[in-house]
Amino acid sequence: MTSTNHYNLNRDMHYLQLLSTTFPTIAAASTEIINLEAIMNLPKGTEHFLADLHGESEAFRHVLKNASGNIKRKVSELFAGDIRETEKKELCTLIYYPEQKIELIKASEPDIEDWYHITIHRLVSVCRDVSSKYTRSKVRKSLPEDFSYIIEELLHERTDDSDKAAYVSVIVDTIISTGRADDFIIALCNVIQRLAIDQLHILGDIYDRGSGAHNILDTMRQYHSWDIQWGNHDILWMGACAGNDACICNVLRLSLRYANLATLEEGYGINLVPLATFAMETYGDDPCEEFIPKLLKGATMDEKSLLLTARMHKAISIIQMKEEARIFHRRAEWQMEDRCLFEHIDYERGVCVIDGKEYAMKSNHFPTIDPACPNELTAEEQQLMERLHHSFAVSEKLRKHIKMLLSHGCMYNICNSNLLFHASCPLNEDGSLKEVLLYGGHRYSGLELMNRIGMMIRAAFNSDSPADLRQYAIDYFLYLWCGKDSPLFDKSKMATFERYFLSDKETYKEEKGYYFQLRDNESICDLILDAFGVTGPNRHIINGHVPVHASKGENPIKANGKLMVIDGGFSEAYHSETGIAGYTLVYHSRGFQLVQHEPFTSAADAIQRGTDIKSTTQIVEMSAHRMLVADTDKGIELRAQIEDLRQLLYAYRHGILKEKK
Repeated sequence: MTSTNHYNLNRDMHYLQLLSTTFPTIAAASTEIINLEAIMNLPKGTEHFLADLHGESEAFRHVLKNASGNIKRKVSELFAGDIRETEKKELCTLIYYPEQKIELIKASEPDIEDWYHITIHRLVSVCRDVSSKYTRSKVRKSLPEDFSYIIEELLHERTDDSDKAAYVSVIVDTIISTGRADDFIIALCNVIQRLAIDQLHILGDIYDRGSGAHNILDTMRQYHSWDIQWGNHDILWMGACAGNDACICNVLRLSLRYANLATLEEGYGINLVPLATFAMETYGDDPCEEFIPKLLKGATMDEKSLLLTARMHKAISIIQMKEEARIFHRRAEWQMEDRCLFEHIDYERGVCVIDGKEYAMKSNHFPTIDPACPNELTAEEQQLMERLHHSFAVSEKLRKHIKMLLSHGCMYNICNSNLLFHASCPLNEDGSLKEVLLYGGHRYSGLELMNRIGMMIRAAFNSDSPADLRQYAIDYFLYLWCGKDSPLFDKSKMATFERYFLSDKETYKEEKGYYFQLRDNESICDLILDAFGVTGPNRHIINGHVPVHASKGENPIKANGKLMVIDGGFSEAYHSETGIAGYTLVYHSRGFQLVQHEPFTSAADAIQRGTDIKSTTQIVEMSAHRMLVADTDKGIELRAQIEDLRQLLYAYRHGILKEKK
């Protein structure tokens, strides 16, 4: 050892003493070094990237179960030429939906014991394959307690070993004879699902449009390893939970726009009766034509319900714009007071003046607006908002779900040379990083901007935050939702008012920020990656947010492969626009594969007929060699741990520390 090593040991003695409590002897430290060196040479675990789920819980769960086709690919490779395609399909469906599929098979299979024997052996083969990337210790932690020992034995013994064939056969026979076959198969299928994916990345927008956002988050509570980069729709619900009334109104408006009240009422117990009562009393003679909800494919609603929903939709939209205007005036530094458009309406003539030009209104029925004080809530509106605010505040399940988003998420993530964020990194026209104003009059860009916003979001939920910072943070959720320089929006405006009330479609135009105009430029992507400290020969930016119009020939791979956009329209509301049902990305030890999905029918259809999401896989980037754990961020951590353990060995062997035998 050099003198530098002596210096490091002296400097780090407190740390080494702490490390010695875990590894008290030379043997213990040496064994751990051997273990970590071995892990470094395992294949890299598979990462799964999804974006813009928008409440499509059934399709999400299916994609999670089939690992974007990863399980189907493994089954095809394992049993190529050995079993028929129909049997492969049946096996995949069993892995995805074991409980339901077993019941169907038992009702039609004449020799169920034979089916059990064949199926268990096949499932063990699949499980052995998906577990091959992991240490026995990690696999053991993934196994259900009831069958942990049995599964581990089967995974590490083979029937082609003549000395062990009888041993393996008796295990399977006994599982069947004791009546545990169903439970064992279900357990095996769940282990396969879990081990097929090592890490799940969600690039934002779990909420809105679809009816199952709360179901998605319930699923994530049980998922083994995941992170989320918050999207603008997630931020909206987080703002509502934090008590921002403008965010509450936006959440309600979007739910009513798509006639999707399941998440609000069934998921979070939000009481909408006061809003319905207010809407009928206030807009009972208004046809509210511009507020008729957009029904998704297959959805139906009787005329009475449709009209009530439209009136509720209008009622909350008017209150929303008043609440937003109050925040925009309070935060004049955001320069969004031009969005207070109720102040620009000539209520007698039915026109709105924007940038000195008059535009005809679609309708001019505003019974709750006083032209002299257009942003002031009526007494009835104020009372309604207090009741809605309380309903969001006391929703225990909403708080739990938002707490999950806070604990698993942030504005961005850097993982294995990939920079993940939902929408944008604000840029100037020349491609340089744009400085954005935050609390206290300070301006930040790039990495520092994302970090500061992440800290401010958390301040909104921290009762120990200074009162003025906490109030600013609560207000700032609205800016993140629709502010010009928000990394989650990055457009000239959100034209909600114009789309509802103005006839001229030119006013609907929302100019995208420079990030979206420049992101196909490889040098711009390199500039952003450099700014975030992302290194490596194959580094990428991965985004969601803006649906890729595959039907019009748009390519999700941009900037010569430096940037991948994986929002292909997971939400049913986008299917007609994009022509597909979303992209997902799989990053395994061989490289990247982009999976383009067709619309999902239903879980029932998948179980009954073995249908799967039809997917097209595009190889984005393949590695010249199979990537190992040593090539990942985990490898960097392990190398640092190995170096620390070597320092501990040095200390033991030179008497600097005594072994604790």
